[in-house]
Amino acid sequence: MIAIIDYGAGNIRNVLRALTYLGHEASITADRAQIQRARAVVLPGVGAAGDTVRALRDRGLDDLVRRTIEEDRPFLGVCIGLQVLFDTTEEGGFQPCLGILPGAVKRLPAGLKVPHMGWNQVQQRAESPVFLNLPDGANFYFVHSYYVEPAQRELVAAETSYGVDFCCAVARGNLFATQFHPEKSGPLGLRVYDNFLKATLGRHTRH
Repeated sequence: MIAIIDYGAGNIRNVLRALTYLGHEASITADRAQIQRARAVVLPGVGAAGDTVRALRDRGLDDLVRRTIEEDRPFLGVCIGLQVLFDTTEEGGFQPCLGILPGAVKRLPAGLKVPHMGWNQVQQRAESPVFLNLPDGANFYFVHSYYVEPAQRELVAAETSYGVDFCCAVARGNLFATQFHPEKSGPLGLRVYDNFLKATLGRHTRH
């Protein structure tokens, strides 16, 4: 089973529909035991990073997210599910995030129309099985006003340009996270989900 973490955010059911369409067994859950038993964990969402961290903490799920990644279990973050992994966010003033990956969440440059909403090109910066059969420069769907700036360049799997070249995907071991929304990105977005699960579950045998 694939656990889609439920912390009260919107857009979660779109992720469930995408995974189910691809033939993967998935469930939306906030149950710690169920998440711990899952073969892969997905953290999607929209909204503000600081609010998301508080919602995870209120449900006792923040440490579970940390442990999942520390144990190198398959973990996929989407949009806010990417941003909360870093140390801090500028959104709502300086606020702490989960501190799993080194770096900060910053606002898109002044003068741009925000949120950055719509299709934009994703330039691959690192080899990853998640990009299997995905053309470099393919378009994916974005909705965000903030972006992540990793402190370690080796975390950057892909970048997009919108006033600034920003990291739109990170990869480390069995962790992959995107700023764009695969579930809103048509057939190529579905391929991101499918590639991630086939790559990580194919070589991950502890669960």
